[in-house]
Amino acid sequence: MPPRHQADVPGLVERARAGEARAVARLISLVEDESPLLREVTAALAPHTGRAQVLGLTGAPGVGKSTTTNALVRELRAAGKRVGVLAVDPSSPFSGGALLGDRIRMQDHAGDKDVYIRSMASRGHLGGLAWSTPQAVRVLDAAGCDVVVVETVGVGQSEVEVAGLADTTLVLLAPGMGDGIQAAKAGILEVGDVYVVNKADRDGADQVRRDLRSMIALADRPDDGWEPPIVKTVAQAGDGLAELVAEVDRHHAWLQQTGELRARRTRRARAEVEAIALASLRRSWGGWSDGGDGSGHTGLDELAAAVAAGDTDPWAAADRLLEQVGG
Repeated sequence: MPPRHQADVPGLVERARAGEARAVARLISLVEDESPLLREVTAALAPHTGRAQVLGLTGAPGVGKSTTTNALVRELRAAGKRVGVLAVDPSSPFSGGALLGDRIRMQDHAGDKDVYIRSMASRGHLGGLAWSTPQAVRVLDAAGCDVVVVETVGVGQSEVEVAGLADTTLVLLAPGMGDGIQAAKAGILEVGDVYVVNKADRDGADQVRRDLRSMIALADRPDDGWEPPIVKTVAQAGDGLAELVAEVDRHHAWLQQTGELRARRTRRARAEVEAIALASLRRSWGGWSDGGDGSGHTGLDELAAAVAAGDTDPWAAADRLLEQVGG
C-alpha cells in the first residue's frame, strides 16, 4: 500500500462510493491528518455530495447521546437507509489521545455493511466537534450514506457549533441532571430543531418537558415558522424512537418546502470557506512574522509590542499586518 501522501485519491473515492469501508476510512484519515492530498480529496468528493441528510446530536454528559444514536441508527436502518455516524470524543490535554468509546457502545451495528461508524478526537477544538468533522461528513455523503449522524463531545453548554454543520439539530436532556436550569443559560435553546427528553421513564421527565417548553417560548429563536417539538424517549429500550424519526423527517420536509435547507447548507459552506481562508491567512502571518525564511524578523511581535506600549492602536496594527501579508 502506498504512503498516504501517494494515495490514489480518484480510486479511493470510487471505492468509497461503491461502499468499501476501508476506502471510506482511508479518506477520513487523510482529512483528519490534514494530508497534503486534502485539496485533491475535497475536489474529488465535491461532485458526489449534497445528498445526505445531516443530523447533529448534542447534549450534556450523561443524557444518553451514544445510546440514543445507537437506537436512532437501528430505526433508520429499519427504514432501509444507509447511515454514517461520526462520534466526536474529547481529546486528552496531556497526551492528545481520546478514548473513542462510541464504537464500543454501538457494537449492535458492527456487522452491518450499510452502517459506518467513525470515532473522531476533538484534538482541542472547541464547540463539541473536531476541526475535520465537516470534511468527514463530506466523505460519508459522497460514500452514499442517506443519513449522517454527528454526535458531539458532550462537554456542556458550548456545544452549539453542531447547529452550523447539521440540517437538523437534536438536543438531548434528561431528568434529574439539572438540565432544565442549565438549558436556560445555554445557547442550545436557540439551536435545537427537535428536543429529546431521554430516560423518560425516570421521575421528573414530564417536568423537564414542561420547563423546556416554557423556556423555548421565551428564547430568542429565529422567526422562521418552525416550532421545535419535544419528544420523550427511553433510548435504552427503543421507546419513542419511531416518533423521534417522524419528527426529524417532518423537519426535513419543512426545510425543503421553505427553502431553509438550501439556506442552511449555503451558510455551512460559507463558514467552511471562511475558516479555510482564515487558516491560510494565519499561516501567512506566521511566514511573515519570521521573515518567511527563518531569518528571525518578528514583524507581528513588533506590532503587538507597539500596541501594548500605546504607540499604535490594534486596528491600525491589523491594517499594517494585512498590508504586509498582502504584499
